[in-house]
Amino acid sequence: MEEGLKFKQQVKHIYRALATFVVLSAVITSTIIYVMTDPTLSLFKKTPLESDYVMSPMEVDDDRIENGIHVRTGLIEAEGLMEVVYNCTNCHSSKLVIQNRMNKENWMATIRWMQETQNLADLGLNEEIIVNYLVSNYPPVKKGRRTLLSSIEWYNLED
Repeated sequence: MEEGLKFKQQVKHIYRALATFVVLSAVITSTIIYVMTDPTLSLFKKTPLESDYVMSPMEVDDDRIENGIHVRTGLIEAEGLMEVVYNCTNCHSSKLVIQNRMNKENWMATIRWMQETQNLADLGLNEEIIVNYLVSNYPPVKKGRRTLLSSIEWYNLED
């Protein structure tokens, strides 16, 4: 009888060891599969709550003006600025506006070209405001030659 009791205890130990092995194998296999499918382990990373996020000053006011310049676009602050921002910078960079200095006729011709070839919609009453802003703040600039060099002692090169 004692041999039967000993046998039952041995079977219980083997059964527990086998069950522990199966559970550990399942945990290890699951972990390996998870790491292979999500190597960043994003499940265990804290996602910021809305209250955890602090907005920077740049995000608080996109239309900030500093020293007479619209910070986000670099355009000069003047009447018509926001019409230019809303109508021009949707399609291209404000730097394209800043580098092109033209008179009223050329700005109008550029707008017509964009309407004909680039699908720019009719600007309506904003067109005059935009053109006046552009002519006032980005007019043509005469770029002459540099000044002549003076008080230089020239010398002859010898062969």
